[in-house]
Amino acid sequence: MSDLLRIEDLHVTFATDTGPAAAVRGVNLSVAPGEVLALVGESGSGKTVTARAALGLLPATATTRGRVLLGDGDPRDDNGQAEPAEDVLTASPARLRALRGTQVAMVFQEPSTALNPVFTIGWQLTEGLRAHGRGGGRAERRALAVEWLDKVGIPEPGLRVDHYPHQLSGGQKQRAVIAMALALGTKLLVADEPTTALDVTVQAEILELLHRCRTDFGTAVLLVTHNMGVVADLADRVAVMRAGEVVEQAPVRELFAAPARPYTRELLAAVPDFGSGGRTDQAVAEGRPVVRATGLVVEHPGRLGRKGFRAVAGVDFEIRQGEVVGLVGESGSGKTTIGRAVAGLTPVTGGRLEVFGRTPAGRGRRTAGHIGYVFQDPATSFDPLLTIGDSIAEPLVVHRRELGPRAIHEEVEDLLEAVRLPRAHADRYPHELSGGQRQRAGLARALALRPRLLIADEPTSALDVSVQAQVLALFTDLQRELGFAALFVSHDLAVVEQVAHRVLVLHRGRIAESGDTAEVLGNPREEYTRRLIAALPVPDPVRQARRRPVPADREGANP
Repeated sequence: MSDLLRIEDLHVTFATDTGPAAAVRGVNLSVAPGEVLALVGESGSGKTVTARAALGLLPATATTRGRVLLGDGDPRDDNGQAEPAEDVLTASPARLRALRGTQVAMVFQEPSTALNPVFTIGWQLTEGLRAHGRGGGRAERRALAVEWLDKVGIPEPGLRVDHYPHQLSGGQKQRAVIAMALALGTKLLVADEPTTALDVTVQAEILELLHRCRTDFGTAVLLVTHNMGVVADLADRVAVMRAGEVVEQAPVRELFAAPARPYTRELLAAVPDFGSGGRTDQAVAEGRPVVRATGLVVEHPGRLGRKGFRAVAGVDFEIRQGEVVGLVGESGSGKTTIGRAVAGLTPVTGGRLEVFGRTPAGRGRRTAGHIGYVFQDPATSFDPLLTIGDSIAEPLVVHRRELGPRAIHEEVEDLLEAVRLPRAHADRYPHELSGGQRQRAGLARALALRPRLLIADEPTSALDVSVQAQVLALFTDLQRELGFAALFVSHDLAVVEQVAHRVLVLHRGRIAESGDTAEVLGNPREEYTRRLIAALPVPDPVRQARRRPVPADREGANP
């Protein structure tokens, strides 16, 4: 049987203000029916551009060379010959519309942006069926939509079919997008970071669904991801990209066990390995706590007379000087709300919260200067109209008025050096820096006032593994050197294990378990904590295979 997708000598070049920029250079890939091929590499390596080329979704500024052949390999004529593969790069717009959905479909990183917010899930699913002449009349198409929502595991599909995207959780929206593709009988799913925006338990559910896409529906998957645990869990083969080129291809177990290229070895070495024990240095255990919460309650008020939502429901915890406390849990558990409450960005509804010995009412401008905040998305946390240097200087201008322009400029350059960025980057704008460089600049801005407390809200979730490793090492080095306390918010247990002295496990606004990181994550007492740990895919295909039942068709694929 022939390949579903065959990419031959693909080159993609983008027109920019400074001249042509090569994004993909001579890529050769193939995906067979029922196969999962993972495409991995750093940000900017060309993964997503290559994947989008399979659907003809490149922008008008892109110039292509080579072939992207799409064909299902099914016999179509009386002689048993397969229908000829079509070159996506030369297909007409009408032909591309026919191919998308029936032959190849895309699952995007953020399902909220892939769904139209003004139409119900059912309408969007049935509209795809109608556009491709599938499903019969309106009643039959609606019944088919409910059936596929049920097949992908959305609860109460007869009710959810009439819901709008905002009424579904992130995992349910991602399931709905997958249902839209499967309902049309697509042969190939192109999944671009399909679990990056999801917490570990929802990620595990989507991974299980992608397993079922292959085993139950025979769908092949081209998986674009930087999560090596996801690769170990799902992939049959792996293609490693760097600077627009494929530097290595191998079966998944072979690549993890004995990577042939130095870059692949570096990439795998950068992955935090859960269960490695984490930090060995001891936190400062003396003196008054920097943060003390007793029965902390935070409620978000309802609108138009509706009842408010209790995001944090009576939690007790402390953070001492020099200590990093990890805050983990599923999306909606209240992690970010606690971080914002500690920073004074969200009002406290009940209980008592003291930061530097002061309640929110007693805090002032001077107290605010002792708190640094690192945001999840470095791209949106900087003013695009200000240079990086001006953004880092802003806290100094507001809180250190005794400093003159020259002193502030020197301080900014020192901060850039501290986070391993060249001084010349002070004159660059945010869009001129990579994601990892922007996150380092965000850390420099948070440290500008030499804070006693740093709050980091998912600071590495948007970064690939190699850049994540650099940012985490930098964070740990600076925290050890400067001695600030930190609240590290994350859904990645392997990351928290690496940086935190203690960990708080949050579940539905309450602390389910707390204690030393090695103790809580190495020997959890609570079932909820054990469920979180079990949902985390480990970056080792052999170990991951033992943690989940592997379909029989996969067991012999990679001996």
